[in-house]
Amino acid sequence: MSQPDLGLAEGVDHQVAMVMDLNKCIGCQTCTVGCKTTWTEGDGRDYMYWNNVETRPGDGYPRDWESAGGGWTSEERSKRQHGQIPSMAEYGEPWKFNYEEALKNDDGPLRPEDRTAEWGPNWDEDQGAGKHPNSYYFYLPRICNHCTHPTCVEACPRKALYKREEDGVVLVDQDRCRGYRYCVEGCPYKKVYYNAVSGTSEKCIFCYPRIEGEGPDEAVRAPVCAEECTTQLRLVGYLDDRDGPIYKLVEQYEVALPLHPEYETAPNVYYVPPFAPPQIDPEGETTDFERIPRPYLEDLFGEQVHDALDTLEREREKVKRGGDSEIMDILTSKNPAQQYRLEVFEG
Repeated sequence: MSQPDLGLAEGVDHQVAMVMDLNKCIGCQTCTVGCKTTWTEGDGRDYMYWNNVETRPGDGYPRDWESAGGGWTSEERSKRQHGQIPSMAEYGEPWKFNYEEALKNDDGPLRPEDRTAEWGPNWDEDQGAGKHPNSYYFYLPRICNHCTHPTCVEACPRKALYKREEDGVVLVDQDRCRGYRYCVEGCPYKKVYYNAVSGTSEKCIFCYPRIEGEGPDEAVRAPVCAEECTTQLRLVGYLDDRDGPIYKLVEQYEVALPLHPEYETAPNVYYVPPFAPPQIDPEGETTDFERIPRPYLEDLFGEQVHDALDTLEREREKVKRGGDSEIMDILTSKNPAQQYRLEVFEG
């Protein structure tokens, strides 16, 4: 039975969710490649990255998606905010590379054939902000948030988008979809994509065949992006599993936060905010000033980011002094049963 105090969507029994520890992400894009080769290699999907890792501060993918609108206008979700459909230029059109030249000539590097390109996914990778020696950046992996109150679902006049009642995963019914793209416009995170070949919308499906145990061994497995992650920064489970890592980090300790909570969609992908070494002065001495400005993190994760960062700092100091911390145990666990707690449970 669902837990009403957790704010699960109406008609959803349990809500699957993910927590990403941004302090572990190294920007290797292994998650992106794993997702791409599993789900979006078909026709019309060249430009799609259901999973992407963008550098922050930065313009993101698609470019300037945070200013493209969508989401709800109020906490009561009484009115949907209309947004924009990104252009192909904002996604970054797929490039053709000089594979034949690069493979046959030792002195020819691999590069796009079109040398006039001005934008593409990760165009601003590792640029960040600030000035030497106090420049900074961090990586932000993004997938569909499988929101509790998804505006993509509300926007579709065909009711082609829906939340699965067993786990809250947001899917597109390809038989009902007519490619109107209201879902693309309505999603404030721009994580629904239009396939011009099939004439339908497509998106991250949280690898639901894997979490259902489909496959030769019928084993329940985490989504590809989580399983392939080299630094194991992703935790996967059910938000209403009170003994699981998601509930503890999100609800109990409140150190994992949604991205842009002001969109009012109640995302079910959460982030442990990043730390960085403090700034240094012109003489090379450490100062008391934080390298990543908290106002910037507040813009991303809301006002709760201050309490979350303070809690994480206290727990780290506790461990340094030889104490125990359940938060740190969860975030540093190498136990797959703890990282990927996906078995069906009785709540």
